[in-house]
Amino acid sequence: MFEFKDFDYLSDGKIDLIIDKKVFGDDIKGYVPTYKYKITLHESSYKIGTISIRIGNNENTELGGHIGYGINEEFRGNSFASKACKIIMQVALAHGLNRLVITCNPNNYASRKTCENIGANLNKTIDLPIDSDLYKKGEMQSCKYEWIKSSVYINLC
Repeated sequence: MFEFKDFDYLSDGKIDLIIDKKVFGDDIKGYVPTYKYKITLHESSYKIGTISIRIGNNENTELGGHIGYGINEEFRGNSFASKACKIIMQVALAHGLNRLVITCNPNNYASRKTCENIGANLNKTIDLPIDSDLYKKGEMQSCKYEWIKSSVYINLC
C-alpha cells in the first residue's frame, strides 16, 4: 500500500507549499496518489495558487501529467508556478520519480513558459483520446513536456 511521506510544508524562502489534502489512488479510475498544496507567499496564510503532484506512472499521468498548477490572476507573472514546481520536485524524488510529465493546452503560453523555465522539454503535442477526462472537458490537444532531474534527494524542510 502507498505511504505518503511527511511533506506537509515546503518552502524556498519566497513561497510556501502547505498541504491541503492527500488523496489515495483509485485503481478502477486509474488515479495515482496525489499531494495537493496551496501556495502562499512565504510566512503568509494568503493563498496565491495551488499545485498538486501525482505519484506514479500510468496512462493518466502520461496524458494529464504528474504536476498541475494554477496561480491566482493577480499574482501571475512572478514565476510562482516555476518556483512551486522546483520545490515540489523534492516530493517526486523522495518517491523515486525523477521523470515527470507536465501537460498543457497548446494555447496556454504561460504554462508553456513555466515548463521551459524549469527545464522541461517539449516531447510532443498529442491529440487527446476521445475517452480521456481532458477531452471530455473540451481539450483536443495537449503539449507533453518531460522534466527529468537527478535522483539526489534534498529535504527543504
